[in-house]
Formats: sequence, structure tokens, C-alpha cells
Amino acid sequence: MTNPTDNPFADRGAGPDAGPAEAAAADGFEQNAFDDAVDADAAAQAEADEAEAGDGAGAVDDEATRLQSELDERTEDLKRVSAEYANYRRRVDRDRQLDRELAKASIAGELLNLADDLDRAEQHGDLSAEGPLRAFADKFRNTLTTLKITGFGAEGEEFDPEVHEAVQDTSTGDEKVIGAVLRKGYRLDQRLIRTAMVVIADPA
Repeated sequence: MTNPTDNPFADRGAGPDAGPAEAAAADGFEQNAFDDAVDADAAAQAEADEAEAGDGAGAVDDEATRLQSELDERTEDLKRVSAEYANYRRRVDRDRQLDRELAKASIAGELLNLADDLDRAEQHGDLSAEGPLRAFADKFRNTLTTLKITGFGAEGEEFDPEVHEAVQDTSTGDEKVIGAVLRKGYRLDQRLIRTAMVVIADPA
């Protein structure tokens, strides 16, 4: 037997003997209760969907953060490798330039012996007359100029211990000049490849 108190609509007066108005009211109440239950279920589902969407968005944000971190790390690695390669290229270019200069200086050093022979021949008057030796001397000196090999050291120049090697000092005062040149000095471009061997004297 059903207990009247178990009927949620018992207090609404919608019993078996209720009239049409009471029955309609009871039906309306039941519909409202059903609608409320449906709305509650829909709200709960919406909250669940929102929570699930929030979890999904959080996972996407975490993945984006991880990918950005990896990208930043790879970018820094690329910058470091690029800088190391640029430094390597500069070192290689500098070493190549130095090797070329040393090679030219070595060749120039061998040519200077021939230049000294021509200077001695000129001092003895062997190059005064036009002839094969004079023509050779002119061509050889032009070659030195083309290679940017220039000589220095002449009588009367101020003595410079950085580029002049004194084998004798006949000066008596503080001011010193070159009194005689025993061997000319040479530069390759701006690089000193041989000092001049001189005798120091007083200014004339």
C-alpha cells in the first residue's frame, strides 16, 4: 500500500478525487519539476563540458610552452654555432693572409741577395754604362717595386734604431744621422723584412 507522504505531489491536492482545476495544477507542477530537473542536468553537463574544455586548453598551453622552450633552445644553439663558424672563418682568413705575407717575405728575402749584388755593382760603376746588366738591374728593381718591396737607408737620414742596425758610431753629439750605408734595408709593403746596416755620424 502506497504511503501518501511518498507522493511528492500529495500536498498539492491532486488526489484521485481532485477536480479538473486541481488536476491541471498538479500536472503543471509536475512539468515544472521535470523542466527544472532537465535544466539542472543541462547545467551540470555544461559545467562538465567547460571543465573538460578547460583541461584541454591547459594541455594545449602546456604543449605550446614546451614547444616554445625547445624553439628558444634550438635558436640559441644556432646562434652559438653561427658565431663559432664566423670566428673560425675569420681565423682561417687571418691565417691565410699571414701565410701569404710570410711566403712573400721569404721570397723577398731571397731576392734581396741579388739586390745587394746589383747595389755593389753600381757602386763599382758597372751599371753606369748602358748594357745588358744595366737593363737587367732596371727590370729587377721594377719587379721589386711591383711586389711592393721598397728599400730604405741613405746617407744623411736620421738614425732610427728600430730600422737601422749600427755597426759603428762615429758621432760626438746627441743628434745622430747615417754617415754610411753598408747594406740597405727593405720593407714588404709596410712590413719590415730587413734592417739597414749603417755607420752613425754627426750631421753635416
